Amino acid sequence: MSEPRSSADDTIRGARSHAIGDLLRRTALRVPDRTALVSGDRRFTFAEFDRAANRTANALAERGIGTGDRVAVLSHNGWEYCVLTYALARLGAIMVPVNFMLNADEVAFILGHCGARGLVVEDVLHPVAEAAIVSSGVDLAVRGLIPLGGGRAPEGWETVASWADSGDPAPPAVVVDDDAPVRLMYTSGTESRPKGALLSSRSLISQYVSCIVDGEMSPDDVEIHAMPLYHCAQLDCFLGPDVYVGATSIVLSRPDPEAVLATIERERVTKLFCPPTVWISLLRSPAFDTTDLSSLRKGYYGASPMPVEVLREMQRRLPDVRLWNFYGQTEMAPLATILKPEDQISRAGSAGRPALNVETRLVDDDGNDVATGEVGEIVHRSPQATLGYFRDEAKTGEAFRGGWFHSGDLGVFDEDGYLTVVDRKKDMIKTGGENVASREVEEAVYQLDGVAEVAVFGTPDPKWIEAVTAVVVPRAGAELSEAGVIAHCRGLLAGYKVPKRVFFQDTLPKNPSGKILKRELRVSFSEAVVPQ
Repeated sequence: MSEPRSSADDTIRGARSHAIGDLLRRTALRVPDRTALVSGDRRFTFAEFDRAANRTANALAERGIGTGDRVAVLSHNGWEYCVLTYALARLGAIMVPVNFMLNADEVAFILGHCGARGLVVEDVLHPVAEAAIVSSGVDLAVRGLIPLGGGRAPEGWETVASWADSGDPAPPAVVVDDDAPVRLMYTSGTESRPKGALLSSRSLISQYVSCIVDGEMSPDDVEIHAMPLYHCAQLDCFLGPDVYVGATSIVLSRPDPEAVLATIERERVTKLFCPPTVWISLLRSPAFDTTDLSSLRKGYYGASPMPVEVLREMQRRLPDVRLWNFYGQTEMAPLATILKPEDQISRAGSAGRPALNVETRLVDDDGNDVATGEVGEIVHRSPQATLGYFRDEAKTGEAFRGGWFHSGDLGVFDEDGYLTVVDRKKDMIKTGGENVASREVEEAVYQLDGVAEVAVFGTPDPKWIEAVTAVVVPRAGAELSEAGVIAHCRGLLAGYKVPKRVFFQDTLPKNPSGKILKRELRVSFSEAVVPQ
């Protein structure tokens, strides 16, 4: 039996506190007058950001939000999102970022599953939120509004600005244990319902340290945050580390290419994260070659590998920008491995080596290490790992079998310890008795002139069981044909890896983080493959 906690223990806990809510306060003490946050027409110093977080936390506490309560946020990016992140952390409340593309039924599932006590929503998403509240039956103590669309707060709702701009600026008298949950991230996954991954301050701060050290992040960075903050990549690989070190964050509501490029020039931005699909959209923008991008020094990508041909184009057109590939998953908070600038071309397609605070292995179905060069499931051990799946002991136990977190990704280590992610288990194409990694085929297609984007996946086929299928987005003005793509691939790939069918579209379906939605493509083209 453990000894009861004494008042002295509580005093010591307070003195040793190192939780997410502490990071902003400490940075504000170090550099109070440095610009912390720019969003629309609002600019915050770190001291102002800190006071806004305290005022918001105290307003939420007055309305009944406390330690362990779940508060969902359904919104595009804005300064309010950033303030809420630290306000909720200071109360020991659990922030639940919600994908703004979900419909009312999907939002209702998350609200009901997490037992939300509060909901903050962007004004234009208010109808979705109201329908979700009714459907979920949750009892909300707090209803907040972020008026990105210029709307007024409906009856019963309050703006986040009304909390942040007035009231008590003193820090809440709450001590948050470093391994208490502060974030609940619902993963899209492959199942009918998402899983909720719980993350603690220890998980997140351990991950911030990995990002800062391996990603060479520094206080003089000026960074654009254009990818959705509901996603762990932008929120926790970039915004969190920027606040930790005292860098400046420029928040955009969306990754509009022209807006991103104009902001780089106007704010003298030095650092930018985008998935490959968004980097490609920047390269293709008519404004790219007429915008002053000379301030940009660091570029980061993730969500999927950068095609080698695009890497070469980026190095040619942005010669002063050093690139990093961040690979991971939500359950790792989310960084797991990093490919550094010096390896971008020589190790193109690789996810790099394990990050500072991560151990990584490749195992077979029995949990045994596979040999160098052999495919195995990627598993990790790290303080960054999730506390588990909320209200799902069975999935938590399965994910942590053998004392390692099982990612569901397949990979290969080379003799130097560099990891190549072969595919998700679900994305491996089994055709004619052979395994084909969709990424290998995509890399081959990208080498064809005129290809802007491509997605490769398996579709049902009476002869091959699964047929290798490609959907290609041509560059503007390019003339591509199915026969031409297939002939090109035959010169680069073994016969069984060559696409059986090729389709052309103007765009590929993507989620807000820029990841191509192959699930949608599989459904759309499930009956398109015919016997050859």
